[in-house]
Amino acid sequence: MTEETPGFEEKPDVPTDAAAPDDAAQGAGSADKAGPAPAGDANQTNEDVALTAQLDQARTALNERTSDLQRLQAEYQNYRRRVERDRVAVKEIAAANLLSELLPTLDDIGRAREHGELVGGFKSVAESLETVVAKLGLQQFGKEGEPFDPTIHEALMHSYAPDVSETTCVAILQPGYRIGDRTIRPARVAVAEPQPGAQPGAGSGKAGSGGSEDDAKSKASDEESGGPEEG
Repeated sequence: MTEETPGFEEKPDVPTDAAAPDDAAQGAGSADKAGPAPAGDANQTNEDVALTAQLDQARTALNERTSDLQRLQAEYQNYRRRVERDRVAVKEIAAANLLSELLPTLDDIGRAREHGELVGGFKSVAESLETVVAKLGLQQFGKEGEPFDPTIHEALMHSYAPDVSETTCVAILQPGYRIGDRTIRPARVAVAEPQPGAQPGAGSGKAGSGGSEDDAKSKASDEESGGPEEG
């Protein structure tokens, strides 16, 4: 007979395949967890690309609007300058039309001053008129000895002189007037050109050596009359 040891029970053998379902379930669960991850990364990448494209579009639109604004601002500044220039031109034209009618009166005042006739009440009125036209921007120009400029001078008389090196205004017959850069009337002058064949400064050299223009004229007169009288 076989003796049984008390207190010990034999456990049935558990087949090794019994744990397989649990391992399979865990493997399936981990597979389920690992499986969706690549799809999520792809979605995130697509969202980043879409956001980047939208940002680029927004930047492009902003640059276009900025360029439009700068262009409009430049056009507005040009418009303001053009309007201001036209306003000044219209003002000058209106003043020139008014002052042109006063030039003969100003010429009479100038001639009266040269002859010493600008006295008394007439002098006060003349000076007041000159002050008013000066405030309106009227400027007188034209001086003896200045080079002849056909843009601002009108030559009424012409001669030759040995003491000039270029065409020079030797007499102002009527002064010129301007408003700003606009010439209302050119200065009417008598001009002298260098004597053909004469060297500039020759006359002054003779004067420096003891001769004078009056002596030359006297000598020419004596030669025409047959020489000086004998004492």
